[in-house]
Amino acid sequence: MNNKSFSHFDKLGNPAMVDINPKLETRRIAIASGKVLMQAETLNKILEQKIKKGDVFQVANIAGILAAKRTDEIIPLCHSLPISYVKIDFNPDLKNSCVKIQSEASLIGKTGVEMEALTAVSVAALTIYDMCKSLDKTISISSIKLIHKSGGKSGVFNAE
Repeated sequence: MNNKSFSHFDKLGNPAMVDINPKLETRRIAIASGKVLMQAETLNKILEQKIKKGDVFQVANIAGILAAKRTDEIIPLCHSLPISYVKIDFNPDLKNSCVKIQSEASLIGKTGVEMEALTAVSVAALTIYDMCKSLDKTISISSIKLIHKSGGKSGVFNAE
């Protein structure tokens, strides 16, 4: 562990929101990804649009976008951000019987949108689970992670 102190605690160790007032506004971009693993039959029913609750990817897309916009309401100490863009892609992988999800969030602001991108992927994955759980009890969600971030003082991050 490095000597850098945690930014979400004050000098007394109490939780605190980071003061972003001194920061400069820059274009901030974050990309996150995750997977929803399921039985092959479940994935085929999603692709054939035979899930009784509706078009799984359309509903999960809307859920993910809405979640990104409301991240500050569910993650303590996140700033309310005027998100400019959220996009979610769903990539079915028949060979591995999963759906790969990728989200991108961006804005021009004083703090990053990593939590918004991660929240979008998480809620989109949970929505897929919710819409298919009556058909498949083995569904699992995994590998949710940040894969890219740019903007701000800390520069560019790309996952390996």
